[in-house]
Amino acid sequence: MQSALPNISLRPLQVTDWPLFLALHQDDSVQRFICDIQDEAQIRSRFDGSLLPWTVYANHFMSEVILTAEQQAVGLIGLQSDWASRQVEVGFMLLPAARGRGIAAAALQLMLTRAFDQYGYHKVTATVTHGNTASVRLLTRQGFVQEEILRQNFWLGGRFVDDIRLGLLQSDWLASRLS
Repeated sequence: MQSALPNISLRPLQVTDWPLFLALHQDDSVQRFICDIQDEAQIRSRFDGSLLPWTVYANHFMSEVILTAEQQAVGLIGLQSDWASRQVEVGFMLLPAARGRGIAAAALQLMLTRAFDQYGYHKVTATVTHGNTASVRLLTRQGFVQEEILRQNFWLGGRFVDDIRLGLLQSDWLASRLS
């Protein structure tokens, strides 16, 4: 795991975060490995769904805003729960200016601590589009292990792309914190 991560914090998505949410979802460099750019009405619908109250039993994605030490909103991180299996999928996106500074790693650390210690998940997963080497590197540095490749799993940029599924077990997470 990385040391000397930047001091960041997370807070629930709020109505006033619409400009950040829209900017992230309309930026080609952010969405390159996530999904094709949607129109503003589709993005607004996704935003409104992300504002709903979230529990481990929720069927919608929980979004948290990533804040720098100066309280500048620079990205989103969240969870999609499958409580019946005690698993949760993590996803994250950063504004281009915030990349390469350890912010995503710090946000992921906070979210993993919450997922395992507070919510009690057995496993955290991540699905990464093939070619997104920065995200795969980040996740593997945090202890995630590649579990499978889902061939031609997602329609992106006018073609089917492979997805890489990674996972981190609570037991591995706990062991890494003790060492």
